[in-house]
Amino acid sequence: MQGLDSDLDIQHLTSYFKKVRFASLAIAAPLSEEDMQVQSMTDASPVKWHLAHTSWVFETFVLKPYLENYPIFDAQYEYLFNSYYNAVGEQFPRAKRGLLSRPNYQRVLQYREHVDKQMHRLLDPNNKNQLSAKCHHLIKLAINHEQQHQELMLTDVKHALSINPDYPIYRPCEPPEYLQTELLWRNFSAGLYQIGHQNEAFYFDNEGPPHQVYLQTFQLASRLVSCGEYIDFIEDGGYEKPEHWLSEAWGKINSENIGSPLYWQKKGGEWLHYTLSGLTPIDRNAPAMHINYFEANAYANSLNKRLPTEQEWEVASRTIDIDTSKPIDNGDQYQLHPRSADGQQPLEQMFGQLWQWTSSSYNAYPGFKVPDGAIGEYNGKFMVNQYVLRGGSIATAKGHIRHSYRNFFYPDASWQFSGIRLAESL
Repeated sequence: MQGLDSDLDIQHLTSYFKKVRFASLAIAAPLSEEDMQVQSMTDASPVKWHLAHTSWVFETFVLKPYLENYPIFDAQYEYLFNSYYNAVGEQFPRAKRGLLSRPNYQRVLQYREHVDKQMHRLLDPNNKNQLSAKCHHLIKLAINHEQQHQELMLTDVKHALSINPDYPIYRPCEPPEYLQTELLWRNFSAGLYQIGHQNEAFYFDNEGPPHQVYLQTFQLASRLVSCGEYIDFIEDGGYEKPEHWLSEAWGKINSENIGSPLYWQKKGGEWLHYTLSGLTPIDRNAPAMHINYFEANAYANSLNKRLPTEQEWEVASRTIDIDTSKPIDNGDQYQLHPRSADGQQPLEQMFGQLWQWTSSSYNAYPGFKVPDGAIGEYNGKFMVNQYVLRGGSIATAKGHIRHSYRNFFYPDASWQFSGIRLAESL
């Protein structure tokens, strides 16, 4: 877990808490109550559930243990909105969250207001002596947890809306002008490198401990794979050539008749994709997104390239400043389209545009220890059968854009804002 502040700055923590809590409601604002009720697949959750669950985390891990005489809002919520914390208790089945018509949205808002009010009691400057270092850490963790769910709110509602044949618009947002930019290669020397969190103000437990790794010489693509490049792969029969695909992937694309990425379709000879701004033509120069690991790996294989390891990605990313890759500040309003590469930086679109698949399985770093208590279930128990993604996306909170941040999903997951950056051994 992250290092603790020497000065427990209650005023700053309160401001941070307010901003993040407001941002969740801002994401929900364009939606109807019916929109917020929908659960379109097991991997996704209703927006209403996200709003309640993030409040449950503050209630369960902060308010109940640290605020004297905390008044429980509804005892049943411990079952309804517990995601996966077995040490806390049983959970309502994940696949059936969309069936929870009660509590309704207004009741969930009352729950959030209740939790916010009690958090302000806890964060009252007069209670500073009662706010231990451990409590301070858990508040920061719960805030960052809510920011993760804000990203999921956007990806989950996009999947839900995409099923509607009217292709509804979540929010109008014009895509940027996409430039045709040459894909170049950046070389990195063999050597011993430091991996993991370093001087970040906050980091999750799975970003450490910091450790050294030896890497062979490699090169990394200067930008993300474009839609046009991926369309060429499709139209060259990429989904019909088993030599490109892992066995599990080949079985899946044939059994489910998959011939293009999620949200992509071809009508009248034109490639279109569903975005949160509606169904729009695909710009060939835009980065290809909603690519899963199987597709990213197959595309790399088709070019006799590969995906980078997460260690290679992190080492390369530390050669550029995060500010130069233009992450989007989505504290007040999220952007809905990734930005264009313009050829002005050695490595472009590294941060805050699309999550980038690596070839690394999600597992523990050397020396990693699961934290004590229920909070130890946050990351550690998911370290199996998933792959690491790096860099953040347009839906990722700006404060989560850092070199060491590790996301992880199953290889067939497509509903996240994910793309491809190629690598090659030298």
